Amino acid sequence: MCGRFALIITPAELEKIFGLRLDEEFNPRYNIAPSQTVPVITYLEKDNKKKLSSMKWGLVPSWAKDPSIGDRMINARSETIQEKPSFRSAFQRRRALIPASGFFEWKREGTTKNPYFIGMKEMKTFAFAGLWERWVHDNNFLETFTILTTEANELVRPIHDRMPVIMPESVYDIWLYPSTDISQIIPLLAPYPENKMQAYPISKLVNNPKNDGPEILERVG
Repeated sequence: MCGRFALIITPAELEKIFGLRLDEEFNPRYNIAPSQTVPVITYLEKDNKKKLSSMKWGLVPSWAKDPSIGDRMINARSETIQEKPSFRSAFQRRRALIPASGFFEWKREGTTKNPYFIGMKEMKTFAFAGLWERWVHDNNFLETFTILTTEANELVRPIHDRMPVIMPESVYDIWLYPSTDISQIIPLLAPYPENKMQAYPISKLVNNPKNDGPEILERVG
């Protein structure tokens, strides 16, 4: 699973990279946890345009009676995405990109689990593949997202057997547009090439989501 990630660029840099305006304030984040709100890129069919807006991490399906279901839906396995009622509709019509600077996984070493930071070489900003939903209740609405996962590549596998699906920049529009045929989407749900990535051990400061500073990303060992 992917249960923690970072996005450490400024709003201006974020807008420049993705060519979109952010509709809410955002500060660089070193330790993003489930239920928190982060920038997400979607495609709005009715407006025929892409949008960069803030959403809560943890998908709440439109039919859910209780929004707390989102606490259990921070990830969606790409292998079963078309079978699960919670994700099937969003996969067809509401795909998203979640900007990131890297993510965290924990490797079991002896009797402990030690955290690692995993991202692109040179700390290049990238995007996870995600799904989004709008939940409406009593004239209030909540926009939420989940991150898709796949089997780990050779870099991540010694740390964890799963990793988030990372979208190459060249297929951002293919992924986002609802009109894209699903036969074009399925091949995109593959492990990202390990030769473009890096991974290194960090301190256990990341274990507490209240810790959210640059020291989180410092290499240890």
